[in-house]
Amino acid sequence: MSATIPAPVVSIAYHSGYGHTAVVAEAVRAGAAAAGATVHVVKVDAITEAEWALLDASDAIVFGSPTYMGTASGAFHVFAEATSKRWFGDAWRDKVAAGFTNSASKSGDKLNTLQYFQMLASQHGMSWVNLGLKPGWNSSTGSEYDLNRLGFSSGAAAQTNADEGPEAVHKADIETAEHLGRRVAEHTRVVVAGRAALAAASA
Repeated sequence: MSATIPAPVVSIAYHSGYGHTAVVAEAVRAGAAAAGATVHVVKVDAITEAEWALLDASDAIVFGSPTYMGTASGAFHVFAEATSKRWFGDAWRDKVAAGFTNSASKSGDKLNTLQYFQMLASQHGMSWVNLGLKPGWNSSTGSEYDLNRLGFSSGAAAQTNADEGPEAVHKADIETAEHLGRRVAEHTRVVVAGRAALAAASA
């Protein structure tokens, strides 16, 4: 990366009810950091004014929540409603966005949660980054250890049995979340570099 272009700043704004989604959030963080991003992790159910400022200053925000009853958790919805203050001032307009979720069932209506994140991002005028992986585990030669084993395209999806703790988050789902983090960082780097080039050209 050119010395004149700063590392992209990626924030992960998430809620985790029982620790499973926190494992996925950490995987997204690790992937983004490995791709050269400066990464902040914000727990939305205990967000501070300083953390709101971190989100406002970020180049990208990745939303994360468990899927409860077919949508994001109540705590995440409270956070999403509070972002209306940013919406009024276009504070997050043109930022990069992405999302991830976890539930106990293989499908579990996780797609609805990812689409909820997409709609939230769209209302803010953000640019959505999808997972960018073909579905895994969908042929006789595939396995549950394939990346994107659950076959989601909108974002990273994980499945953890309801009677097991965070340590049981599937290895392939962790690797899929790391992939999302890298992809967000890489896309955001392009956006940051492009803006810097445009600014230099017009100077």
